[in-house]
Amino acid sequence: MKTLVILGASGDLTGRLLLPGVARLIASGRAPGITLVGAGNDDWSAAKWQKRLKDGFADALAPGGDSTAGGIKELRAVKKNSSYHHLDVTAAGVLGKFLATVEGPVALYFALPPAVSQKACEVLKKSDLPAGTRLVMEKPFGSSEESARALNKTLARLVAEDRIHRVDHFLGKSTVLNIMGLRFANRLLEPLWNAEHIKKVEIIFDEDLTLENRARYYDHAGAGRDMIQSHLLQIMAIMAMEPPATLNENDVRSSIAAVLRASTIGNAAAPDYAASTRRARYTAGTIGRRAVPDYVAEDGVDPANNTETLAEVEVFVNNWRWAKVPFILRSGKALRGNRKEAVVTYKPVPHLPGGFTGVDSPTRLHIGFGPETLTLDIDVNGPGDLFTLDRVQLETDLSSDPLLPYGEVLEGVLSGDPLLSVRGDTAEECWRIVEPAFAAWKDGSVPLESYPAGSAGPAGWTTSND
Repeated sequence: MKTLVILGASGDLTGRLLLPGVARLIASGRAPGITLVGAGNDDWSAAKWQKRLKDGFADALAPGGDSTAGGIKELRAVKKNSSYHHLDVTAAGVLGKFLATVEGPVALYFALPPAVSQKACEVLKKSDLPAGTRLVMEKPFGSSEESARALNKTLARLVAEDRIHRVDHFLGKSTVLNIMGLRFANRLLEPLWNAEHIKKVEIIFDEDLTLENRARYYDHAGAGRDMIQSHLLQIMAIMAMEPPATLNENDVRSSIAAVLRASTIGNAAAPDYAASTRRARYTAGTIGRRAVPDYVAEDGVDPANNTETLAEVEVFVNNWRWAKVPFILRSGKALRGNRKEAVVTYKPVPHLPGGFTGVDSPTRLHIGFGPETLTLDIDVNGPGDLFTLDRVQLETDLSSDPLLPYGEVLEGVLSGDPLLSVRGDTAEECWRIVEPAFAAWKDGSVPLESYPAGSAGPAGWTTSND
């Protein structure tokens, strides 16, 4: 790619996540020759855009780190030469006329709400796009299965599927390859990676962050749409997929799609969403030394939305390998700490010889996401008394890339590798899986519980670490 065009460049996502990821990628020396162009609905001056770039690039330009001398020089040149354009991308002909002035090939990044992205693509013509253009769509991809399908059709009219990158920054290269390497390169694990040996799999994304001035987006999305519908279902699919023949994007993404096609929340034949899902919202509390207001008292929140800030769903992959094994996906805000990991809990041994005492706990494998870690909980003979079992943890760090998650994903976009991008059919499947549960939440079939900010969640909600 020659030019990265960010639509929605004046928005929160661009400043908070996208620009730091772009900066780290360029500073690493792994994206030479890129021109950065911003466009947005806000009428910004060149000076204001340069201020945004200065803030977004600050960490990458700071001394130390993993930047190269050549990369730093390149990043400074990108900043100096970058421009911002005031555009209404939903107006007919406006975006096409603008793209005619941009040097191609172009990576066109839609850092916009789904409905705006849909409208912008509808008014685009194939002839408006410079040769080799790649379209980069930010999650959530659509707002329902129907809207995701409509957006897919709109995009297919413009470019081929392998030139569409549906970005899920949770699917950084380190995360994806660490899970696959752990499973498929170890005979100790892969033969036991099935319903015969595994009791449950939990994928948890708990964080102590609160709303953080994101009510405009989050109060309409909630924990379910923000995290479970996209990030956590994708990680589940990678955890549950069959071994691909190669690490080619077609083999890997087809294996992911097969898992999602087989997945449902709760019992597929007779779903009970009050039994297979839970949701809650934080009230006033304290996180560390910080006082946190009630969620509904946050600026921009509409209490009538009944937005959940903590959600949990129980998904079943209805195939031979995973029959009756629950995959529990949980995500929440304003909790007592950050916990981002997948936990595989194994079934107990068929028989423990009499005479052993002490701890007899399930074997558990923890795969941490940021930092990338691996922990195995096992029982061994305790010190002093060989008849007493004790719990120990075997720990190691997994390989990670110094790039930020957005940098890892953007590297694939700029190099033309869609491996880490979400394929169109899987984007639709993710909505198909969750929509019935979301409908049950909306009609009140699943109660909205509460928990104090800074707690572990509502009373009675437990995970494998509790």
